[in-house]
This record gives sequence, C-alpha cells and structure tokens, in this order.
Amino acid sequence: MRNKEKKNIEIFTDGACSKNPGPGGYGVILKLGNTEKELSGFEPATTNNRMELTAVLVALEALKQPCSVTLYSDSKYVVDAIKKGWLKKWESNSWLKSDKKPVLNVDLWQKLLVFFKTHDVDFVWIKGHANNKYNARCDALAVRTIKENIRE
Repeated sequence: MRNKEKKNIEIFTDGACSKNPGPGGYGVILKLGNTEKELSGFEPATTNNRMELTAVLVALEALKQPCSVTLYSDSKYVVDAIKKGWLKKWESNSWLKSDKKPVLNVDLWQKLLVFFKTHDVDFVWIKGHANNKYNARCDALAVRTIKENIRE
C-alpha cells in the first residue's frame, strides 16, 4: 500500500561483473516524474550479486526523505529474496539459509533492512536485456564504469 504523503519514486538498478568474481560496477536510475538521476560506481574485486545489491543500496541511500519506491531489477537473487520472504527467514535464522549454510552478502542484506524502516519499497523483477530502456541504460552505466576503471 502506497503512502500518499511520500513521494513516489521509480528506481531501476543493475549490477555487472567482469568475470565473477572480478571487477564490478553498478548502474542506477532514479525517476521522479520526468526528472531522472543516474548513479554508477565501481568495485575492483567483487561478485555480480554484490553489485546487484550495491546498486539497490546506493539507490535507496540517495533518497533524501522517506519515499514510496517501485524498484525494478533484473536480479532474481535480489527480487526473490524480498518477494519470497527469504530475507526475513535468513534474518530470523541468524543469517543461515534453509540448508544451514551461511547467507552470502550478509553485510549488504543487513544494510538493506535498515532502508525498509524508512521507505516503502515494492520490488519488481524485469527481464534483463529485454528492451527495457531503463534496464539497458543501467547495464550500460555499470559496464562503462567497469571499463573506465580497469584500463591498463
């Protein structure tokens, strides 16, 4: 349920990795009406899943006030963890998965939980590389950031 007092923001995110693990980047687009803001960043040694999560965190961190957010991601890892309730189960199980193995990227998942106290976030999975112009732009930002940072 959307809070009418909060701004409605659309966020598109993508993470990328050159080799996995390897150098990684992320791209973010924040949309408020016709206004758009792009963000991108680089990590020298990471994984694709960490970059997907980092993109989400950077996007939510960029919001200056509590918002109602529709966040689009092509990462099943991120979207399923939220939509299927895995994140809440992991937290309640001391960050162990159902197979009793430790959850990966716990530091990032814990940071994400903090943002849920401030923002109303609805996660929507979109198919990657399927002609969604915002997803394609986020991917381009992530890949460009990697290329700019791994030049020899």
